[in-house]
Amino acid sequence: MFQYYDKAIRGNEKEDGPVILQFMKGMIGQKFSFLNYYKEVPISYEAILLNVENEMAEFSVHEYQAKVINLEKMTLIHSHPRNAFPEDMIGEVFYVDSASKCVILRNFGYSRIRSSMRRYVRVLLDRYVEAELVFERDILIGNVKDISLGGVALRTMSVGLLVPGLDVNMFLKLPDTNGKPLLEVGMCATILKVVGADAPFTSLIEFHAEKRSQQQIAYYINQRQVEIIKELKDLHG
Repeated sequence: MFQYYDKAIRGNEKEDGPVILQFMKGMIGQKFSFLNYYKEVPISYEAILLNVENEMAEFSVHEYQAKVINLEKMTLIHSHPRNAFPEDMIGEVFYVDSASKCVILRNFGYSRIRSSMRRYVRVLLDRYVEAELVFERDILIGNVKDISLGGVALRTMSVGLLVPGLDVNMFLKLPDTNGKPLLEVGMCATILKVVGADAPFTSLIEFHAEKRSQQQIAYYINQRQVEIIKELKDLHG
C-alpha cells in the first residue's frame, strides 16, 4: 500500500480515539467523505454514519469504497465541518461487506492526507512499459512503475547515470488498450530522486513535455484509469 498519509497525534494515541468516537456519537445519520486508493487512483465517496457502539463506528458506504477498504484494511476520512478539530481522520477495519455496503471501523486516529497535495492524477501500471533516458553518450532503459502528467517513477537496473537535477531526453513507449501499435512519446525531463540500495532502483523523474506529448500522455492515463475502475468493479470481496 502506498503511504499517502501521515498519522497525527493531537493529545496522545490513547486519548485521540475516544475523542473521535465521542464526536461521532453526535453525528449519527450524517455524511462523511472517505478516501482510499486503488492502484494509485483515488476512490472517494460519501459514507453515512449508522451507529457508534463498543468503540466502533458502522457506516453505509459505496460498493467500490468497501472493496478498496477491504484491500487496505483502513480508510481515511476527510475532516468534517462540524468537528471542532479540523484534522482528517483514519479508521481501521473491523468488518467490511461490499455486497451489503457496510463497513465497521475501529482504532480511530488523526491523519494528514499528503496525497491531497498532488498536482496530477497518478496511475499504477501492471504491464511492462519501456522508457529510454538519452544521455550524451549512453542510453538507459527502464520500466515505468507509475505515471502522471507531471512525471514517472521508473525502475532501472543501474543508477550510475542517474544524477538528481540532471536534465535528459526521455522517450516513453506507451501501449494502447485498443490494440494499436506502441506510441513513442518524447520530451525533456529532469531526474529528481533515486530510491533504493539494490536493483531494481526507482527513479522519480519530472516531465517538461510539449502540448502534443502532454495530450498523448493524458490519453494514456485516461485509458489506464478506465481499466483500473473496471478492475475494481469486477473485483470480488
